[in-house]
Amino acid sequence: MNRLLVALLSAVDALVAVAVGVVAALAPLTVLWAVAFGAGADWSALWPAAVRLWQFGNLVPLEITLPQEYTVATGIAPDAVTMPLSLAPLAVAGLIAMFAARSGGRAAASGAGFTGVAVGAVIVAALSAVLATTARTPFAAVMPWQAVLFPVLVFAVPALIGALVRAWRDGDDGLVDSLFVRLDRSGYAAAVSAAGRALAISALGFAAVGALLVGVAVLARGGAIISLFQAANVDALGATAFTIAQLAYLPTLIVWGAAFAAGPGFVVGAGSTVAASGTQLGVIPSIPVLAAIPPATPSFALLLALLFVAVGFVAGLAARRRLPAPASTLAAEPFGPRLAALAGLVVTSGLVAASLSALASGALGPDRLTQVGPAAGAVGLAFALEIGVGAAIALLGPRASRSTDDVDADDRDRERAGARDADAPWVE
Repeated sequence: MNRLLVALLSAVDALVAVAVGVVAALAPLTVLWAVAFGAGADWSALWPAAVRLWQFGNLVPLEITLPQEYTVATGIAPDAVTMPLSLAPLAVAGLIAMFAARSGGRAAASGAGFTGVAVGAVIVAALSAVLATTARTPFAAVMPWQAVLFPVLVFAVPALIGALVRAWRDGDDGLVDSLFVRLDRSGYAAAVSAAGRALAISALGFAAVGALLVGVAVLARGGAIISLFQAANVDALGATAFTIAQLAYLPTLIVWGAAFAAGPGFVVGAGSTVAASGTQLGVIPSIPVLAAIPPATPSFALLLALLFVAVGFVAGLAARRRLPAPASTLAAEPFGPRLAALAGLVVTSGLVAASLSALASGALGPDRLTQVGPAAGAVGLAFALEIGVGAAIALLGPRASRSTDDVDADDRDRERAGARDADAPWVE
């Protein structure tokens, strides 16, 4: 496809991603505003509020300043008038990331992946700058450079990953193809493909275990959650808004659950600990979903790490199946590609877990609530080790016998690489 057409389509994707996000924030605000204040309300505050919500969903930290009238009426301490808010709802960023990854993949399939990603990033940067300039409010401030850079990263990084994955799988007649052929000649292209497949299983396992723990905690602590809902004493409109906001934080809670299963756990305020080795909670915000956090750690919690060992074993098996089998039962299986696949899986799994933990951490208020969420480095290291143990058993142990009809998927990759090599004599 013509590069200009790919650039135009990528620009449209970026425009849609930003426009849909802003409209998704503006529409419910408009409904709530109309129901609460009627037709005579001042609508000028809706645009800055919607843009701030969109920016916050794109991981932009906010600095909230409460009105003086409100602080006097509620008796809030003067040092809590201004507070940071950087614990973003990952549901919003996750949806944008999935859309961006598909956009990058489509651009790569058209033969201009890097062009599409670059154009999309430029469009998002331009629109973010316009939104930051037109939406000013004294109650929620943002740093201008963060208001532009963070939305670009939320869109561009997944788009680039999607483009690279698609180019590696289908070819791009360019840099990725050249790298594929060179690695295939040395026997390590299959190791990269195997590590990529295993990483997908590893990341899915991280999320699945976290979701399982969150579900169990909600069921076990359902009474406490309902009690906090009732204590909030909100009407149907407020309860609806409260529920939607908590659902937006569901992916954040899933990362917390995975961090708990991995071992290091997370904190809900400075000085607190919620980990498999023990839980020590202080005063936490009266947010209903936070009542799901158990006040004490079950005795079997340390065994939850075995779930990630099992995930690593499954990921290792998937990687082993993508590696070429020896030509005969008497031939030795190459050790280098297996070790390379294992190393790639361990490193990338740790990076994914650490990145998700960093995104699921931040400030939720003043004082001790400036520290909320898991420690990225500790969770990434623990998860990498647990995945590595299971994957090492599957990758480095004896290979199970396979029938001749079981064709390894990487054989097709090597055939594709050979065909590209034959059609591209310029590759040395």
